[in-house]
Amino acid sequence: MAATFSFEQLMAWQKAHRFTILVYQITRGYPQSELFGLTSQFRRAAISIEANIAEGYKKLSKSDKLRFLNISQGSLAECRNYIILSRDLEYIDIDQYEQLYYSLVEASKLLTAYSNGIISNNGIKE
Repeated sequence: MAATFSFEQLMAWQKAHRFTILVYQITRGYPQSELFGLTSQFRRAAISIEANIAEGYKKLSKSDKLRFLNISQGSLAECRNYIILSRDLEYIDIDQYEQLYYSLVEASKLLTAYSNGIISNNGIKE
């Protein structure tokens, strides 16, 4: 695998960033009463995914990198919950649900692959 020079080059970060943008776009339509509730929590969890990938990227030790990527995985699970809750509260329609869910799954797959690459040292380089 080719060396990367910034976290923006990581496909896992790119997918997480796209997911965050999608979350912001869709949550604009949530009820005003949710601004400090679900909207805020959902956005913060989405941001946490990409922010922890970025922070972990610059960590020098494998264990530090993996700790931040594990935090990202936890935030992914949190977002999955918010997607389901948003659907069940009827804040999103089925198309928005599928957009969010598909985007989350893509980010999750790439984050898992990146983490596994670091675990096995499969040429993951900075």
